Amino acid sequence: MKKIGWIGLGKMGHPMAMNLAEKGYELAVYNRTKSKTAELVAAGATDPDSIGEVAEQSDIIITMVSDDTALEAIALDPDGVFANASSGSTFIDMSTVSPVLSEKIAAAAEAKGLNYLRAPVNGSVIQAAGATLVILISGPKSAYEEHLDIFQTMGDNEKIFYTGSTEQARYLKLSINMMVGVTSIMMAEALALGESGGLEWEQMVDIIRHSAVGSPVVNYKEQTLKNRDYTPAFTATQMAKDFDLMLDAGKAGNVPLNIASLVRQNWSAMIATGRGDFDFFGYLDLQEEMSGLKK
Repeated sequence: MKKIGWIGLGKMGHPMAMNLAEKGYELAVYNRTKSKTAELVAAGATDPDSIGEVAEQSDIIITMVSDDTALEAIALDPDGVFANASSGSTFIDMSTVSPVLSEKIAAAAEAKGLNYLRAPVNGSVIQAAGATLVILISGPKSAYEEHLDIFQTMGDNEKIFYTGSTEQARYLKLSINMMVGVTSIMMAEALALGESGGLEWEQMVDIIRHSAVGSPVVNYKEQTLKNRDYTPAFTATQMAKDFDLMLDAGKAGNVPLNIASLVRQNWSAMIATGRGDFDFFGYLDLQEEMSGLKK
């Protein structure tokens, strides 16, 4: 059985790692907050005291962390993964980070003799727990094929995509998140307009879901919208971070992202008005307030 090291046990990382543990993989886990390892240890994982120890003990090291800063430190610090992993090991990052940092990680991995797979995911905590994530993968195809079983343990087998040998998965993840984020703002504006015209709220949501503009993300957020329940699956603050990554990538590639740059301001408005920890679809709450529709 493959020896896997897992670093990062947040809202997504914990259930993803748990799926591996429950399938019997030999798993070593690390998180800055040690208490988050307890459930995985109970499921058979070990919890070394440092990132370096995880890397030393593992054939495959997987990270699922919050941002560029966290990933760079974990991978490249003197006591991090690359300083302690054996040549020939595979490093898989499943976070949403910038293509620029990912290129830096790739160069360092090559110098160290490590295989490097980029494998960001689409889906929420529910999909992570149910092992039905969409997984977007790029990097050496031989490493992807060798470790496909790991991805199949965490994702929907029909929604695991190999996209290319370099940063393709990074760009695809940002492109998808751009469309998801823009959709949430369009929905808020459209619903507020309909509400102002006297439409019955739940009927309006249902009709939009079944119309030409219905989509999986709109269907997934049905109850969020109907109940105005903004308990976060993905926060406005997190979406702001992703939009910053998109806009930086667009600038680097001379790709105008006019709509994305406007929508980025909506996340700033949510954060400034105390809604940064709302689900990103909670822009509806601010839209209703600005429209004089808050009850």
